[in-house]
Amino acid sequence: MTRKNPQVEEANEADIEVTGHPKTWAAGVPGVYHSLEPAIKHMGPGRAGKTLLALNQKDGFDCMSCAWPDPGHRKTFEFCENGAKAVTWEATPVVIGSEFWAEHPVSALRERSEYWLGMQGRLTEPVHKPAGEDHYRPVSWEQAFTIIADKLKSLPSPDRATFYTSGRTSNEAAFLYQLFVRAYGTNNLPDCSNMCHESSGWAMGQTIGIGKATISYDDFAKADLIIVMGQNPGTNHPRMLTALEEAKEAGAAIVAVNPLPEAGLMRYKNPQKVKGIVGRGTQIADQFLQVRIGGDMALLQAISKRVLDAEAANPGTVLDHAFLAEHCQGLEELRAHLAGLDEAAVLEATGLRVEEIDELAHRYLKADKVIITWAMGITQHKKGVATIKEIINLLLLRGNIGKPGAGASPIRGHSNVQGDRTMGIWEQMPPAFLDALGEEFSFEPPREHGVDAVETIRQMRDGGIRVFLGLGGNFVGAMSDTDAGIAAMENTELSVQISTKLNRSHTVTGAEALILPTMGRTEIDLQESGPQFVSVEDTVCAVHASHGTVEPVAPGLLSEVAIVSRLANKVVGDSVQADWAGFEKNYDLVRDHISHVVNGCEDYNRKIRQDGGFVLPNGPRDSRTFNTPTGKAMLTVNELEHVERPAGTLILQSMRSHDQFNTTIYGNNDRYRGIKKGREVVFVSPADLAELGLSDGQHVDIHGVYKDNVDRVLRNFRVVSYPTADGCAAAYYPEANVLVPLESVAEGSQTPVSKAIIVRLEPVAGA
Repeated sequence: MTRKNPQVEEANEADIEVTGHPKTWAAGVPGVYHSLEPAIKHMGPGRAGKTLLALNQKDGFDCMSCAWPDPGHRKTFEFCENGAKAVTWEATPVVIGSEFWAEHPVSALRERSEYWLGMQGRLTEPVHKPAGEDHYRPVSWEQAFTIIADKLKSLPSPDRATFYTSGRTSNEAAFLYQLFVRAYGTNNLPDCSNMCHESSGWAMGQTIGIGKATISYDDFAKADLIIVMGQNPGTNHPRMLTALEEAKEAGAAIVAVNPLPEAGLMRYKNPQKVKGIVGRGTQIADQFLQVRIGGDMALLQAISKRVLDAEAANPGTVLDHAFLAEHCQGLEELRAHLAGLDEAAVLEATGLRVEEIDELAHRYLKADKVIITWAMGITQHKKGVATIKEIINLLLLRGNIGKPGAGASPIRGHSNVQGDRTMGIWEQMPPAFLDALGEEFSFEPPREHGVDAVETIRQMRDGGIRVFLGLGGNFVGAMSDTDAGIAAMENTELSVQISTKLNRSHTVTGAEALILPTMGRTEIDLQESGPQFVSVEDTVCAVHASHGTVEPVAPGLLSEVAIVSRLANKVVGDSVQADWAGFEKNYDLVRDHISHVVNGCEDYNRKIRQDGGFVLPNGPRDSRTFNTPTGKAMLTVNELEHVERPAGTLILQSMRSHDQFNTTIYGNNDRYRGIKKGREVVFVSPADLAELGLSDGQHVDIHGVYKDNVDRVLRNFRVVSYPTADGCAAAYYPEANVLVPLESVAEGSQTPVSKAIIVRLEPVAGA
């Protein structure tokens, strides 16, 4: 039932429509319609039913969208709108035929939007762009692997190549990929976590000894208070709204902290309940703190100071003294530091009123069990690491880690980015992991740290890295400083992308380029030993199996495991004791090795076949044990730094529209924010429009304002009057990436600062 070359209409930004005020509720009947209509249209009723009914089921496949955990009891429809869109995008029967490559030069593809590229259909055959040519041309798998192997073997050092990984990669493929890369001789393993939750890993690793959530799914319904910071569940992980609704029904209070009001955090109309169809649904947030961009750290310090002041006023009644004495250190240093906190500076940084901060402090003091959950609105700041350390400080003061209904909850934005890190995809894996890997496969892994995503761009730009290989993802589209990323990729000798569909990174290439098509998670993976499954880890450390349910869209497609195994066999062969050919035939062999190398994965093949899989050990959550140098959780002192906004500028954050996942654009609408038929908009508050002398509907050029004097600019964007925090603005990702300098990164984690971009809006003449 495959189809070829669909007609896709590009957005004409001149026709963009702004439909009015942003929505005040999420999901409901529109959510059902926008889930099913594209699925049936693009897959047909049979394929749509076969995929969607298997999505997130115990005997089905794991959603390739966000990493939200699955409840113990699964509903028949255990998916959200964007999960359905992700399945439709991957499982479409539309394929790219061989003639496509002759008809479309790379230079022409480069002019197309991410939406157009993704809508062309599934990739079905390896293609090669020789140096000096402007077309990809089909090649055999053997030819493709030979080209890569010859180039890698010709490099003067393994460190001249870099190996990127997307968060959709399975545990099995990720484990083999990092083994291959380390057997080749380098730790150059950047991944998408470098660009999103790296700040969480750094902050939590240094304070509580693990960079993962310290809660389970069930803890949400046990909490007294849930503080949601810097995230938009209604678009980015909509199934979280069901967990928040369950928490509200169990008596929890919910506080939203965000520069923009988001529909999903106002009211949720659960489409699987009567009140979500014909009623008003459930109010989610009891309090909305519209914090200024970059003000979260000041807010957290102000709440912690109020907690310490309450303890001083009533000694022995506020802090969890037993927990602090047994499990923590640094209390007195924190107390002394916060004693000097400048309340005026807090109000300036946050844009909040004293009464609003006092209300949140009162809620925190009243609650016995508190969860603080966050996403990239917290991590992608210069002080992202320090801000998350302040989250940990606040939780530790009242013992809100390691008890039911309480804990730290970073929400991962990609389906297996956490599992990939567990499997060894990191440029800085600890010695214990490398020791176990070397012992298992009888070789000496490299010990010098490799490059992260930002350093990869720098070294490609400067000529140090000559080969780029990406296992999934859209590296050029996702990275900050788009122009720098393009120039860096073009400076390589060979770029290789392992992908299911076209994206921007296929149009920005090294002198020579390859695209290797791979099977998707929705598809039946039949190997020599029989049907195979893979495994993934969600945001609360639960590991479970994923089984494809539909036939692959084309014969000859290889799985990620097969591609990595064949490439590794071609490049490193028997230099390590690895049965590369056997791994492709039977993924159980891969999992046997994982069980010997990865802590917590012992007896992997048995545990992954248990009903619902298994949960990885987590010291803070399970036993209040902390893998820090002192064996205790660390309360930390962090210097507050206000995001300065020069006169005539705004602080801009990048964000997703409702019709996208990461750099994948499903459509050109954002119905929760009232945008149709386009993406080139900038959201600005009415007060700021008046101050800047601009008007709703006016067109402006958006200039980044940085000391390097490089004119990074987005041209001819429509101004949308929107209830943002004063002094703040917002535009869509990845378009806004061009405004973020490569050197603008979070302290410690090197995460691009995509949520605090200083911009100047200049009216377009005659527009």
